[in-house]
Amino acid sequence: MDKKFAIIFAYLKELFPSPETELHYASPFQFLVAVMLSAQATDLQVNKVTDKIFKKIKKTEDLLTMGFDSFERSIKSVNYYHSKAKHIRETAKLLKQRKKIPSELDDLLKLPWVGIKTAKLVAHVLYDKPFIAVDTHIHRVSNRLWLVKTTAPEKTSELLEKRIPDEYKDHAHHALVLFGRYYCTARNPKCEDCKLQKICIHYKESFWTKWII
Repeated sequence: MDKKFAIIFAYLKELFPSPETELHYASPFQFLVAVMLSAQATDLQVNKVTDKIFKKIKKTEDLLTMGFDSFERSIKSVNYYHSKAKHIRETAKLLKQRKKIPSELDDLLKLPWVGIKTAKLVAHVLYDKPFIAVDTHIHRVSNRLWLVKTTAPEKTSELLEKRIPDEYKDHAHHALVLFGRYYCTARNPKCEDCKLQKICIHYKESFWTKWII
């Protein structure tokens, strides 16, 4: 397995030398808000919204001063905007008292609308914690490359955190997300140009299916 990871991450390093989140932000609070908004929404959708509102909102006090109705209207183009507006505002109130975004998963999970994926991503990006926050892209790529054999993203996250060597942990999350987003896509993946064909279950199955048909 270590050899497989070495091959995979050497290729991902070639594709993405310095991978980063594609969410736009300029402060820790802005990042948390962007991640909370990104649930059931694309980074592109979220960035269109945050590029405007983050001119006014840089910290918790800014959002609370803005008022609920105004904030809700400003994120109306994002899925579940009403619930997100409510929970983000509640989170801002809690963080105003704490003065700082928590670094521990247990504390992050106590914030409204913060699930395990959001908590791991925030801890990883803001505090360099060795977590792998698994979204649909990482879940798909990990199963295709047979790094895991799971149906649940949370189980994929748990297994990847155990199996990925520490030397790749800093690079892993964002590189796998970008690889799944732009190369190993759900539909029409760029298999013919991929250097991981020999270890990819999806490619092997697709190859033999073509011949059988």
